[in-house]
Amino acid sequence: MKNLRKIFFWLHLVAGLIAGIFIFIMCISGAMLSFQSNILDYAESDMRYVQIPYDVKRVSIREIAESAIAARPDVAPSNITLQNNPNAAAVVSFNREGQVFVNPYSGEITGEGAKNWRGLFRTVEDVHRWLALSGDGRNVGKSLNDAANLLFLFLAVSGVYIWFPRKLAWKHFKPVIWIRRDLSGKARNYNRHNVIGFWTSLVLIILTSTAVVISYQWAGNLVYTLTGNEPPKSQQRSQNQEKETLQVLPENLENLWAEAESQTIWKTISLKLPIEKEANFTIEEGIYWNKFARSSLKVDVETNEVAKWEAYGEQNAGRQLRSWIRFTHTGETGGMIGQLIGFIACIGGAFLVWTGFSLALRRCQNWRKREIRIEQI
Repeated sequence: MKNLRKIFFWLHLVAGLIAGIFIFIMCISGAMLSFQSNILDYAESDMRYVQIPYDVKRVSIREIAESAIAARPDVAPSNITLQNNPNAAAVVSFNREGQVFVNPYSGEITGEGAKNWRGLFRTVEDVHRWLALSGDGRNVGKSLNDAANLLFLFLAVSGVYIWFPRKLAWKHFKPVIWIRRDLSGKARNYNRHNVIGFWTSLVLIILTSTAVVISYQWAGNLVYTLTGNEPPKSQQRSQNQEKETLQVLPENLENLWAEAESQTIWKTISLKLPIEKEANFTIEEGIYWNKFARSSLKVDVETNEVAKWEAYGEQNAGRQLRSWIRFTHTGETGGMIGQLIGFIACIGGAFLVWTGFSLALRRCQNWRKREIRIEQI
């Protein structure tokens, strides 16, 4: 057991040195993204909500879409979303190019989002996902961060093993679960590295393991395999095909939307663009424990009949689990408390890198001093 612990210690040390810088960047950027949705909701509250005019009905979905397209003619829209809330503005998204909020009663644009905040978060997210590299370098940055995250998962798991006292007694646990202020130098860094690791390891294991599933196709497929389901086939669309059909809206768009509204009790409805043979809707019903649960609906454009309805509760276990993983990674499945815990864990992860590098540097310096003494002898 002693030799095994020693092996894990050196693997832990080497993995930390290799991936430390990338882990530090991901932790800081992850902390900055922890409350992104809350900050944007507050900053855009004037745009996201409208006054309900007296005895005025909602304009057509086509008018909402055309109004947004007119406001952003240089970008192709990707989604139209409505909330089942009379005060909520309609949202037309343009992928990573932003969104437009539209008054559903007049068709007027209420805003295009808090551009400064969204620009900041987009930059931070680019750093978090692919080191803010562009073009062909984006794949390189993503590969480096994904590999570093795998090593981060190993560090979190191996750290627990290395830290765990050989004897289950309070006197062995106490020195590594509380910050001691009477220490300095190596002892201080060692104490803080262990204490921070103790309190953040479980959360960091969850954050890194969910990131692995998001990052790697094999990990995503593994979720389906472990739940006894066949992984879904990836669907790709050529860019040329998207450009040709993105802004084409069918004549019966309002009827298609009405069919979606009548399908179930809904909280939000989102329509994917472009619309071809089928209109693809994502519907939040608000009746499931998972607040990010979404059901899917396909409506035939020619017949206006339901081609496929898949309620979240009827989806296989693999698909349901995947819906949990995405927002567990951001902490949002736990609400504000989950986001706060994720934020603290990210800051803790950054401190683990800092103290880990410090301990490694001191070990290297001590090793060098011993070599010099041996040479002198």
